[in-house]
Formats: sequence, C-alpha cells, structure tokens
Amino acid sequence: MTQGTHCLSTEALTELAEKVLINSGLDKLEAQHTAEILVLADLFGLSTHGVSRLISYTDRMRIGGINVKANIQIETLAPALIRVDGDNGLGPLVGARALHAAMHAAQQTGVALAFVRGSNHFGPVAPYCHIAAQAGFATMIASNATPTITPWGGKQTRLGNNPIGFGVPRPGNDAVVLDMALSVAARAKIRDLAKANLSIPEGWATNDQGQPTTNAAEALKGFLLPVGGHKGYGLAIMVDLLTGLLSGASYLTKVSSWQDAPDMPQDLGHIFLLINTKLLGSTEWLIERMNNFAGIVHDTQATDAKNPVLLPGEREYQRKNDQQIHGITLPKELYQQLLTMTNDKGNA
Repeated sequence: MTQGTHCLSTEALTELAEKVLINSGLDKLEAQHTAEILVLADLFGLSTHGVSRLISYTDRMRIGGINVKANIQIETLAPALIRVDGDNGLGPLVGARALHAAMHAAQQTGVALAFVRGSNHFGPVAPYCHIAAQAGFATMIASNATPTITPWGGKQTRLGNNPIGFGVPRPGNDAVVLDMALSVAARAKIRDLAKANLSIPEGWATNDQGQPTTNAAEALKGFLLPVGGHKGYGLAIMVDLLTGLLSGASYLTKVSSWQDAPDMPQDLGHIFLLINTKLLGSTEWLIERMNNFAGIVHDTQATDAKNPVLLPGEREYQRKNDQQIHGITLPKELYQQLLTMTNDKGNA
C-alpha cells in the first residue's frame, strides 16, 4: 500500500459500501445487490465505475434525482421476454434485479431478454457478465447514456457513449468478457490530459465545430469520436434503439445528464440478453471447446514476446484474482469519505 492509499479486503470493501447504501436509505438486500456490482468493478480495475460512484449516487438520492424507495416492477411479457420498470431507482440495483430476472427465465426457456426503463447509471457491464457466466449464462448486455457523441458528419451532441458487453462462461476458468464503450477514448482521459496541458492523440475527439483536434481543452468543448468511425456511430445508434427506444426509456437527447441535472431522473434503458449454455451441451463439452478456443488464441505468435496474446477480459480477471488475494487499493481520501458516509458524521 502506497502513501495516500488504503487497502481493503473484498469483504471489508463490500461491507463498507453496504453501510453507505443502508445509511442512504436502502434496505439490506438492496444494498447487497448494489455493492456486489460496484465492488466487482473495483476488483476488475474499473475504479471510475466502482465504489467511487457512491459519491454521486448518494448525492443524487439525497436531492431526489434517484428514487431511494424505488418500486422496481418486473413484468413477464412472454416466457422469455421481460420488461423492468426501475421507477428511477439506483442503476446497479435496477440492473441486478433485471439480470436475476433474466437468469431465472433463461433457466427454463434457454434464452431470455430483459428490457429495462426508468433506470440510472448502472456501473460497468463486466460485473453483470461475470455474475451470469458464473451461473452458466452467455450474455449480451448494453445501456444507453448521456449524449457525448455527435452523429457521423455532424457537429451537435446527440448520442451517448453507449456501453455494450458480452460474456461467455468457461467452466473451471475465468469467463471471456468484453466490456466496451463506443468512443475511442473516455472523456475522463481527455480531462486528465487537459489538466496536465498535454495533447490528445489524433482520432479521439473533435472541437465544437466537429473538426478533428489534438487539443485536449478544445476536445472537452467538442465531441467524442466513435470507435471505428461511421461503424461505431452505427453501433451506438443500434444500442440506443434497443436499450432506449424499444425499452420505453429515454433516448438520444431525451436522456438527461446526471452531472448537469443531478436532481432529474435519467430514465436510462438497458438490455440483458442471456443464453443458458447448459442446455447446449454438458459442462465437459463446453470446457473442451472453450479450452480449445482459448488455446488457438493464446498460441498466436506475439509481436512482443513480453506481451502474449490474450482473450478479452483476461487482464481484468488477472487484476481481480490478484486483488482478491492482496486487497483492493482505494485513494485514502475516497476511503475516508466513504467511512464518513456510513454514519453521516463519521469516525474518519
């Protein structure tokens, strides 16, 4: 542990997160479901979407931007089709409820799809894919988001940096998980470079006129560029159609910004598509095929011998496995803030 940091076990961080959430008005089970998603994010090294998000989440709950006492409704439209109304609840809690509803349905039907509306920022996709993979489900999970991207060829913000992820279980080993947003680079990275008066690489963003720029300050006033150019733009559009429009949630510019309007519901939409791999074949069958698949990828000759070819999610799982042994390191300031939030006054 370096100076200015605090190291906690997975159990200790989970308990701390649960206490913060209970102190904010959630019941024990709701706090458990939410904390599981956020702590998994930290374990995977996705710290910008981990327990640090409790700061903004609890701020928004306090001023009414998130409904602390949300009555989350789960409606079965067909045996394999579910609609979840989050009632403006806490995003990771709404997401966890939707995930478990889809898992329950797919246990019987083989495939299940849950559409979610009335939600908020639900953390990263990877934790949901991981939880499902542990139970034998392959997944496609996505969400829409606050607009930060301009349509291809435009110069007005219309699209969110809509995350999408996939997971495939690998019994006896870590799952294969891909978790990605649809911009070339996150706005947080650009913000850090701007603070350091450094340039950004070409292709990350445009200025406010839609022209490519390497000036980080100009980029913050402009637009993020989608990964893959017009292809990434098209994918962001399709994610919003599925998660926002078809779910009944808000979409495109109808989605409010939690930063600019923290007291307003975001009304985000998510989708959870699950496939029960246990119905496709035996565990032994899947192990053999997944090991063979992984072997073909891992046997690829690397351009740099020190950096072997990896499957999506391997670095994150390596970090998770290491932190489960050695602990999760938080900035000391964040730890003290969370500790204080467990009882309002705190003992920090």
